[in-house]
Amino acid sequence: MIKDRRIWYLLGLLLLFAGLVYVENSRPKPVNRSTTFINKDKIPYGTYALFELLPGLLGGPVESVREPIFNQVVVVETEGEDAADDVPPRPKASYLFIDGSFRVDSLDAQALLDFTARGNDVFIAAETFDYKLADTLAIRTDEDVAYELTDSVSVAPVRSDSVTLRFTNPALLTGRRFRYPTTLSGSYFVADSLTQAATVLATDQRNRPVLLRVPHGKGSFYLCSVPIAFANEFVLRPRTGDFAFGALSYLPTGRQVYWDEYQKQGRAGQQSLLRVLLSHEALRTALYLALLGTALFVLIEARRRQRIIPVITPLPNTTLQFTRTVASLYQQGSNHALIAEKKILLFLEYLRTRFQEPTTDLNDENFRDRVAQKAGVPRERLDQLLRMINLTRTAPQVSDHELLLLSRAISQFRRDAG
Repeated sequence: MIKDRRIWYLLGLLLLFAGLVYVENSRPKPVNRSTTFINKDKIPYGTYALFELLPGLLGGPVESVREPIFNQVVVVETEGEDAADDVPPRPKASYLFIDGSFRVDSLDAQALLDFTARGNDVFIAAETFDYKLADTLAIRTDEDVAYELTDSVSVAPVRSDSVTLRFTNPALLTGRRFRYPTTLSGSYFVADSLTQAATVLATDQRNRPVLLRVPHGKGSFYLCSVPIAFANEFVLRPRTGDFAFGALSYLPTGRQVYWDEYQKQGRAGQQSLLRVLLSHEALRTALYLALLGTALFVLIEARRRQRIIPVITPLPNTTLQFTRTVASLYQQGSNHALIAEKKILLFLEYLRTRFQEPTTDLNDENFRDRVAQKAGVPRERLDQLLRMINLTRTAPQVSDHELLLLSRAISQFRRDAG
């Protein structure tokens, strides 16, 4: 009967577990709201939608680039120019950077400046810009944080719920205003740091610049401090999508467009530690042969060195035999006072550890009331048990019958107390 109950309990647990698994699998997955700006991400803050719509918007091919700026605009564009003197100049191109922050080293920054000076255009949407480029273009960004007085000596930052953007060109989306949450679009350009050559193309509700055109050489830099406007969630919304398309409409159409993914994803295959070995056929073959040889060596060497493991007989457990021997010594005499005293001491230890009650005075009325209440047994039964313990302790001799009664009384009390 016990085994049957255990089987039913086990089946019930299995059904509960299966129901939990079903509920977890049926629950909709939480939306990933990481601001990746990666062109393959279809999450709210990826740029998959804009990357797919960009060829139709700019009327030219769009190439995803996962190389440093120097490799793309210097090494790639000058490839083949030394082979012949009559090579025609490369057509103009546009370079797009959309990320939370724009970080480049001095080599890439100079390459990007030279690229723009030759008549190309660069569009950068980021909340912060690298100082190497910011110093050259004389730009500086800040966050939208307002302060209000909380008491007589301190102030606390308070930000509005949303930021409203608009274009300064009256012919471009006249009267349209685009609202974004402040937590995602709180950056703007400091107007005092801009040069006279910079043109403000869009501002927020406090007339602070958020989209600039900065000429450099024969080309121009288009800088936007609200990169979240180009994410999937806001590009696909009718009320906010036109801001991204309006900002990109300043770029010339029909040109080759480079879409940078290097700053967000790195080089293609960069995550693999064996990318150099796997990219060449000879090195790849050598790697596979080395792995195969190592596996064969381990298998053959392990079999050759294997030895027979002797069977060691475990030591016998003599605890039960020792207990029986000691018990028989106690039973040889007619006086069982020692055994009774051992059982009483174990019971008192049980009261101390189970109910945290001192057992120095078993006749204390408060002690008895507390033990009876904690154990959940009637006070009369506890008094009867303690009276039996006192009589056993003071008796000069304990018979078999008395020892049996004491043992049964203690066992019954422990069962009732749980």
